Amino acid sequence: MGGLKRVRAIFFDIDDTLYSTTEFVRKARANALRAMMASGLRADMETLAAELEEVVREFTSNDEHHLDRLLLRLPAEARGGANPAVLVAAGMVAYHDTVRQDLRPYEDALEVLRILSARGMCLGVISSGIAVKQAEKLVRLGVLPYLSPEAVLIGEQIGMSKTNPRLYIKAAESLGFKPAECMHVGDRPDTDIDPANEAGMITVLHARGGPYHSRQGRTSPAYTIHNFWDLLDILKRDFGIS
Repeated sequence: MGGLKRVRAIFFDIDDTLYSTTEFVRKARANALRAMMASGLRADMETLAAELEEVVREFTSNDEHHLDRLLLRLPAEARGGANPAVLVAAGMVAYHDTVRQDLRPYEDALEVLRILSARGMCLGVISSGIAVKQAEKLVRLGVLPYLSPEAVLIGEQIGMSKTNPRLYIKAAESLGFKPAECMHVGDRPDTDIDPANEAGMITVLHARGGPYHSRQGRTSPAYTIHNFWDLLDILKRDFGIS
């Protein structure tokens, strides 16, 4: 045991790490488009989905006017005489209904967080995006009971993006730990692995789903996992956490 490295805290990314963001968003957007079509929008699903995907790429996923922009890009006759505000409202209601019904964590993620928390491990989150949206995800995913409140860091609230290694250093320091005593688990080589490696953390690539984990980063993760049971095995084998 004396020769084992020590992990005193584990930080997690949220999107496509604690839950399948890609799968959820695909379902929520499809439900929104179906609701708009049911309210009078005249276009086929394939055309609408492709156009909406292009809108998201151009204006980012954090833009709050995806559906408005979608309507502006369609021929006027596609609205079928319906009030554009009604079409957008129908889509938004369907999207948010999907959030309430289907935003769920990976089952193994929730179970492993519960296990690690019960063993006294300090658990946290390092995330980017709009603070209130990321916080809402944590609430809906049901993971907050297992996280140390002071270990939830959202870049927008700190003035740093996840590409900045200082964010990871700050996360460790917020708990009184050295970066080398902390582990970070995320799905993106560019914003999870590279900066956390530069900060000196132990890095874990969650190569489970989503579009990012297969991309090439500047550095390599210390570990690669495909589910949270893999993480538990690593912690037991290499860090004596059992």
